Order: sequence, then structure tokens, then C-alpha cells
Amino acid sequence: MNINPSVLPPELPCPVDDGAAAHLEGASAPDLVLAATDGSTVNLSTLHGSCVIYVYPRTGQPGVPLPDGWDAIPGARGCTPQSCSFRDHHGELAALGARVFGLSAQSSDYQREARDRLRLPFELLSDSALALKTALHLPTFNAAGMELYKRLTLVVEEGVIRKVFYPVFPPDRSAEDVLEWLRMHRGQG
Repeated sequence: MNINPSVLPPELPCPVDDGAAAHLEGASAPDLVLAATDGSTVNLSTLHGSCVIYVYPRTGQPGVPLPDGWDAIPGARGCTPQSCSFRDHHGELAALGARVFGLSAQSSDYQREARDRLRLPFELLSDSALALKTALHLPTFNAAGMELYKRLTLVVEEGVIRKVFYPVFPPDRSAEDVLEWLRMHRGQG
């Protein structure tokens, strides 16, 4: 069966808020340097202004089967539609002064293929060592022998996490939810 990773199937299980991200709002972004898909590195603690960091399990590739049972894991499916939503709303986010980064445990090479194929106008950050999990106690899950991040979105302003979206569902609405919060937060809603 050929599965298109850009399309969400109907009746995906909705993730529940298990409280695993409740401690994040108000926390400082850690002094953590991650590789970006453009070959640079990004230190999360030194990001200035407003940044949106959407954390996702893993992007799929056309023609490559998803891990067994992937669609049955609440919140697992939807990384490509989520990335595309941030691509499609990138101009609006930039107009509000927000930089965008995607972040997963995948390698920069794997992410670079996705960035180029999906024509993302922002960089993806690789955290293959799950260092952000350790630094911020981010929630993860295991699938097909891989430890992967649960989907969440952070709005970081001047090094402080101001807003956490968790769980994120449906993932293809993620950028719209962030835009709505940013507009309300800035009195533009």
C-alpha cells in the first residue's frame, strides 16, 4: 500500500494531555547547540526575539513504509502536514516577528531531504542524542526500536518558553494555532 505522508488519514487517535509538558512554560531555553539543515548550528539559549520551535517525532518519506502500527500511536502521524502548515503560514509568522524551527531526533541529512522536498523556508534542527529531552524533560515514546519526541510546539521569547502547545492535534492546524496565540498575545486578535 502506497501511503502519502502529506495526507492525514481519517480517524487518527487523538493524543491526550498526560501532563508531560506542564512544567515547560516559564522555563529557560537550555544552553544546547543543535545542528541545522543549512549546516550551521543553533544555540537555543541565545535565540533572540520570538521563536517557534515545533518538535515532532519524524517525517516520512514518499514510498517508504511507516513503522508498523504508526497510525495507532496517538499523535505520531502528521509530521509532514505539520511542517507544511508552518511552511504555508511562514510569512504570517515572520510578519509577527517569529522565527520558525522544526526539531526532531532525525539526522540532519534525513531532515535536509525533507526540508528540500517540502520546500520549507526555515531550518530543521537535529537532536539525535535527545539532548533536549534531558535538558527540558520533554516527553518521548518508542516505536520500531526508536525513541522519538512526542509532538509539541514551543514559543520562546528572549530565551524563555512563553507558550507550550501540547498535545498538538490535529498536526496540520499547528501553525494556525500558534498564529492565533501570537496575535492574541500581541493584542492583534
